[in-house]
Amino acid sequence: MTSAEPSPGAEDPTPDGAPAAREVLHRPGYRRLLLLCLLLGVLIALASFFFVSLQHGVQRGVWEALPEAVGYDRAPWWWPMPALLLAGLIAAPIITRLPGGGGHLPVNGLGGPSLGPEALPGVVVSALTTLPLGVVLGPEAPLMALGSGLALLAARAMRQAPDSQAGKLLGAAGSTAAISTILGGPVTAAVLVVEGAGFGGSRLVMLLLPCLLTSAAGAVVFTGFGHWTGLSIGALTLPELPPNVLPDAGDFLWGVPASALIAVLVAGARSLGRRTARATREHTAVRTVGVALAVGGCLTAYALLTGRNPEEAALSGQKTLAQLAGHPGTWSIAALVALVACKGLAWSLCLGALRGGPIFPATLLGAAVGIACSGLPGLGTTPGLALGIAAGATVITGLPLSSSVLTVLLLGSDAHEQMPLIVTASVVAFVTAQLLPQRDTGDRTGAARP
Repeated sequence: MTSAEPSPGAEDPTPDGAPAAREVLHRPGYRRLLLLCLLLGVLIALASFFFVSLQHGVQRGVWEALPEAVGYDRAPWWWPMPALLLAGLIAAPIITRLPGGGGHLPVNGLGGPSLGPEALPGVVVSALTTLPLGVVLGPEAPLMALGSGLALLAARAMRQAPDSQAGKLLGAAGSTAAISTILGGPVTAAVLVVEGAGFGGSRLVMLLLPCLLTSAAGAVVFTGFGHWTGLSIGALTLPELPPNVLPDAGDFLWGVPASALIAVLVAGARSLGRRTARATREHTAVRTVGVALAVGGCLTAYALLTGRNPEEAALSGQKTLAQLAGHPGTWSIAALVALVACKGLAWSLCLGALRGGPIFPATLLGAAVGIACSGLPGLGTTPGLALGIAAGATVITGLPLSSSVLTVLLLGSDAHEQMPLIVTASVVAFVTAQLLPQRDTGDRTGAARP
């Protein structure tokens, strides 16, 4: 024989030099890590459930129960000013004094330096006290920080001090378990991991397996607790949609420039957020309060201009997105333009000074632009909604595949016909955003000075 046959257990080396998946799976340490991730998925889901339930309960109290208690049928036009002032006064000491500064600076996206367990108090207090007061950010970033911190804390408590690589894996798995609860399941969270990891092959498989386990276990527990307790969690869902129409040539002809327009608007808001971040590096406490007041002014302006509830422009936009999707005919073009202008400005200010997630408001802004454009001849309401959500999410995340999957899951049974348009919108928005001039702040940490 001129060459020896490989033994049954042998594995060819991977192109990137990483161990093959079969080899890693035979390691007892990795299998123990998978079991740990499965258990962590349950624990993190429970923590996430009560976290978002409490946040949603406080939000309803601030914007619905309290106005009714003082004699209003809804929040009056001036309501955002004291609410956001209070949010700024709470956020300022958290950002400048507590470890971790209350979480990542949202203008930098969902990524950033890993936050350890010592940052958990600031993240939790900031999210539960400032987001319900009307800060125009979502709960996804605090949830990811909560999941990552709890995973590392649990490993320490079990005397399983992870090394650097295992610690990163546990942190990623914990973040995925937490974010899957608010995004409606493990699929979108898993795709976020795949697209955001930046590598493939066996390394991706080894990262993806723990994340899938934690997110799947977490989703089961999270859903079960929701049905059992009856508590509202305010997850990103669209219970009602406009009548579904198969996209035609007109939808694509209008959809391409509409997606590019959304990319320009969202990228412009992000650019303003970066300028806000630079401005608040010095005298952070005072300027944070000032930014919060400016956000309140934007929300008040929306209520005065439209005569509508200021809550529509406040908060993460989950509730407003559902209302917009279910009853688009109740919104005039002028109201949609005011929503995009006022909420977009408020969101850009929050991106650079406060704490929370950037994705949910971006999906609402994109949807509002898409539905406004559906008044054009040839562009349907459902296609406008679909392309708007996809384009808005793509620009702020920089992940077109994840944004497409998120849009498909939101649209549910209506997504099948809209898939080509959704993918087209994501690609057009991504390319447009990449071609726009970009200026980096040079500060990815969100470091603040009193």
